[in-house]
Amino acid sequence: MPAYADAMRWDALFEDMEAQLASEHLLGLESEISERARVEIAGIEVSDRLRGAIGRKIDVTLRSGTLVSAALSHVGSEWMVLDEGRHQWLVPLAAVLTYQGLGRQAHASQSKAAQRLGLASALRMLARDRSELAVHLLESTSGERAMHGVVDRVGKDHFDLAVMMPGEVRRSGNVVSVATVPFRSLAALRSLRGQDL
Repeated sequence: MPAYADAMRWDALFEDMEAQLASEHLLGLESEISERARVEIAGIEVSDRLRGAIGRKIDVTLRSGTLVSAALSHVGSEWMVLDEGRHQWLVPLAAVLTYQGLGRQAHASQSKAAQRLGLASALRMLARDRSELAVHLLESTSGERAMHGVVDRVGKDHFDLAVMMPGEVRRSGNVVSVATVPFRSLAALRSLRGQDL
């Protein structure tokens, strides 16, 4: 009888040891999974989160305090486009204070070419289009100020805006002045259409 009792004790001892090993292995796996998740999340950029929210209506608060509630339609490496009814907004990511409604999905940029399409590239496309825009500027004391005009030229870190009276066509006689706008001063550009000027 004592041999049988010793065998049962040993069985219990080894089963307990196996259970402890399994528990430690499970804890190790959970820890490894948590660490991998932290590393993965640490590599996600806001542009990746924005790409995961394309088509969704989001609220974007600009550093100037302006709130734009619109559907996210395009995302570049330094900018996004929001569709708000009859208007579209080109917003530099650097001008954003907060986003609401992004969700948890993230999509990395698929192509190297898309990653190189920075703010200057987006502004050059608008300059080629010659459309009249409302250019919203950041101001430290009074919030935001807007100018109307057409993007004429785009440099590495600035652009020239041919300032015009709202509703006028871009002709040399209609240009009131030319404003040079550093990218860091830009809150957003908004498309102007017809009577929404």
